[in-house]
Amino acid sequence: MRRILWFRRDLRTHDHPLLALEGEVLPIFIFDTNILEKLQQDDARVTLLYARVQTLRKELQALGLELKIFHDTPENVFDALPLAEFDEVVASGDYDAYAKERDRAVSRSIHFRYVNDTYLFKAKEILKKDGSPYLVFTPFYKAVLKYLEIKEVASEYKPAKQTLYPYEYDSYVTLESMGFVQSSIEYNFTNKSLVDFFTKIALYQEKRDYLGEDATSHMSVALRFGFVSIRELYREAKKREAGEAYVRQLIFRDFYAYLLFHFPSLATENFKGKFNGVADTVKFERFCSAQTGVPIVDAGIKELLATGDMHNRVRMIVASFFTKDLLLPWQWGEAFFAKHLLDYDAASNILSWQWSAGTGVDPQPYFRIFNPYLQSKKFDADATYIKRWLPELEDLVPKQIHSEEYLLCNTIKNYPKPMVVHKEVAKIAIESFKYGELRDA
Repeated sequence: MRRILWFRRDLRTHDHPLLALEGEVLPIFIFDTNILEKLQQDDARVTLLYARVQTLRKELQALGLELKIFHDTPENVFDALPLAEFDEVVASGDYDAYAKERDRAVSRSIHFRYVNDTYLFKAKEILKKDGSPYLVFTPFYKAVLKYLEIKEVASEYKPAKQTLYPYEYDSYVTLESMGFVQSSIEYNFTNKSLVDFFTKIALYQEKRDYLGEDATSHMSVALRFGFVSIRELYREAKKREAGEAYVRQLIFRDFYAYLLFHFPSLATENFKGKFNGVADTVKFERFCSAQTGVPIVDAGIKELLATGDMHNRVRMIVASFFTKDLLLPWQWGEAFFAKHLLDYDAASNILSWQWSAGTGVDPQPYFRIFNPYLQSKKFDADATYIKRWLPELEDLVPKQIHSEEYLLCNTIKNYPKPMVVHKEVAKIAIESFKYGELRDA
């Protein structure tokens, strides 16, 4: 059989379902202009992606294959390929609206087959007895654990015997030829990164929410672009007694993709509740420029702008502040994260913002509101994280940084006072989300 292997969010050769298919193959990668045209010239993800594609090309060459790289729309690429010479195109599945429509368009010209690689399972594989999708994570999680054990879906893919289809095409593409420049933000992933994480997975279980500890996996970017196999992460975590917490997070990632697949309107619309925030561009600009006067929030924004990353606990605090304290539309916050996060994943980002706004599938009601000062006191007690990103607060003691009253009553050089009073705006948020329109407390 002759196949086009379309690499997308699976940029590696180890444990890869595309490379487990025997026969004559043509590996391709498309820098999709439909996506790239919306990005800034120095978008860090393009730099990251470009470098990784070059690495993938070398890895495939070591296997006797050659990756053909295109910079165009998928439609134009497949129109130009000799499709009559191939039996099918094979690619790993993706669940966001654009990806589904893109793949449907290609399938009109050639048989299109999904392989499951981006997630642990396919969205239609885990359903309730009545055939409907789960809406609550805990029963979903229990069903998934049983499924993973029975189906053994996490087993490793072994490379098959493949030969290269001889296709002549000048696939020399550079950042410059695509209209981009090298980003100053760097991201490095090696197999050592994987080993280092699993040697300290017990620390992840105990301390992943604490900002003074380097206890997170640092795998989100690698997982987003498929530098590492999600099955490998699952297998490695399952080997270790302390790995359950990480397995749970991997399944949570699948849960959000699963929900977006079954309820595509979640991408832009509330699942529940009519209130959708107030469009206030002044508040939004202060938030985006790390000038809210709330240290943990501004530190998170500074980290994001400088590194393309934000600690997961801080993401939750920031999103709660955005939707409940500032009463801004969650879609604005989602778009801001989408613009800057290196690990941006549509399903995870969208569903997380809906979770924070209390408008999503999650059964927790709208009155779940994080107090940013109590959160920073608990998870950054010594203000180590805050001071790293806000050096203007270096002379303050942690007690002052975690005190809204102190920040409201004192002038700090080069740092603004809090733009809202948490207790007051939290009451307004509860009333507004309760009645579906902006209400006073």
